[in-house]
Amino acid sequence: MNRLGKSLKVLEIAIAAGLTAGVVTMAGGARAADQGTPAKPDLARGQAIAAQVCAACHAADGNSTGGAYPKLAGQHAAYLVKELKDFKPQPGGKPAARANPVMAGFAAALSDQDMINVAAWFASQQPKPGYAHDAKTVALGQTIWRAGVADKGVPACAACHGPTGQGIPIQYPRLSGQWSEYIVAQLNAFQQGTRNNNDPMRMIAHRLSDDEIKAVADYAAGLH
Repeated sequence: MNRLGKSLKVLEIAIAAGLTAGVVTMAGGARAADQGTPAKPDLARGQAIAAQVCAACHAADGNSTGGAYPKLAGQHAAYLVKELKDFKPQPGGKPAARANPVMAGFAAALSDQDMINVAAWFASQQPKPGYAHDAKTVALGQTIWRAGVADKGVPACAACHGPTGQGIPIQYPRLSGQWSEYIVAQLNAFQQGTRNNNDPMRMIAHRLSDDEIKAVADYAAGLH
């Protein structure tokens, strides 16, 4: 069974079981979420959710083993919570802000408190470093990251994601060490309109060529 198959199987089991067994709907967190006052992050509960629900794709510590799935270790907790909420359908029958059939199912099964807990767990984990792989594109990637592409109106990536790719909580994720394949896939999704939950990134992606996207993604993967 491939990873996507495993993920769907985990999702089916989790939903069928109501995410019980003290993993997601543990009494304290569930009560706090129901009352609209999420408690402080509970790392033990977050770890349990990560191990039983998220690990098949992202690994239990958030260091996914390949570029099909993003590394979540060390990612900003507030950003992870925002993205999980974006995967959920919106009130009034509106579609989710970020379309992803697999993640929509996982997110729908999580309460606000569950999201806070699992996001805090991944944020607390040590991300494994990534590496740039194409020496021929490092200079181009570095230029785009540090200075942007002036004649296309592309700002420097560092302006939002930081000089070393550490990002800004909620709005801009940590990209340092992220899989270059995943970054390319997301920029392509913004470009093609299949990801629509960040207007600035949509505009930026439309102005980048395929070669520029690959170069800056590879460069970001090697940032420390």
